[in-house]
Amino acid sequence: MSEALERTDLFDVAVVGAGPVGLAAAIACKRAGLSYVVLEKGCVVNAIFDYPTYMTFFTAAPELEIGGHPLVTGHDKPDRRDALMYYRLVTQREQLNVRQYTEVKRIHAAPAGFSVEVEGKDGTPGLVEARRVIVATGYYDNPVLLGIPGEESENVSHYYTEAHPFMGLNVTVIGAGNSAADAALDLWRGGARVTMVVRAQGVKDTVKYWVKPDLENRIKEGSIHALFGARVTEIHPDSVLVEHEDGRTESLPTDFTFALTGYLPDLHFMDHLEPATLPDRCLALSEHHESSVPGLFVAGSAGYAGRTNQVFIENGRIHAEEAVAEIARQLHPASSPDSFQGDN
Repeated sequence: MSEALERTDLFDVAVVGAGPVGLAAAIACKRAGLSYVVLEKGCVVNAIFDYPTYMTFFTAAPELEIGGHPLVTGHDKPDRRDALMYYRLVTQREQLNVRQYTEVKRIHAAPAGFSVEVEGKDGTPGLVEARRVIVATGYYDNPVLLGIPGEESENVSHYYTEAHPFMGLNVTVIGAGNSAADAALDLWRGGARVTMVVRAQGVKDTVKYWVKPDLENRIKEGSIHALFGARVTEIHPDSVLVEHEDGRTESLPTDFTFALTGYLPDLHFMDHLEPATLPDRCLALSEHHESSVPGLFVAGSAGYAGRTNQVFIENGRIHAEEAVAEIARQLHPASSPDSFQGDN
């Protein structure tokens, strides 16, 4: 990995985020002969690191591969440990220029293209100059908050890891998407007494096809208690207050609450550039994933607030390659008749 950031750094491309999509962009930059840096506020593939300990991916290994490196696994589908090892080894073998624990605070337009304000792990500020920027931050770092009393207490989490600490405890799971379904089943199998509180009238149709019937059967037989058409309105140290659609309220004994109600991209560091958005809160992007701000590209799910269930590693990695190809065309006009008029 590279050394601390210097104010004099100047790159063709600054990539924000070292998830699979950001790493794919870095590999594409390297192979296109573009100088680049990847700025990551956590560790490499930090979102995958935060996934449940024993999570299995939705898709087969080839769909997660980047840079032509094979993902070898002994399972039908890769799990979290497989993915962490794979992306770590790809980063090392490609000798990618990744700056871990370097948070992007602000992106500004600048004569050379962009100035990127960053902050290191110890709070030290820095500045990176780049001719182009690719934002590949995903959305998993930004949970959708309920905005209810008690949500910020220590017995509430928006991320699930594993069941072991909750054996014999009353656990409330809010939500009925993939994260909530996986957590509820794992908690039940780990010996917790699980109650799901769900606004809708059933488990979401988008839940993985091999998980949905398992969860519905556990609910039907009473192993997992589910309150549909209901919402949690308050969280207390030993209970949650639930309001039903008919106006009834009840208090559920709860030792711990998992509020697994989804995640959204957080692009506050570029809001002041005022990129155009669509009615569904997705960014307005060109076919090459360039935003309405010339030279600012968004790859993967970061640009799809209204369609996070449609953009994954599988297609996000392609976004990264397409964005880099367009950047290479813009920065090397001699090799293409379609030069980028806004370049300085």
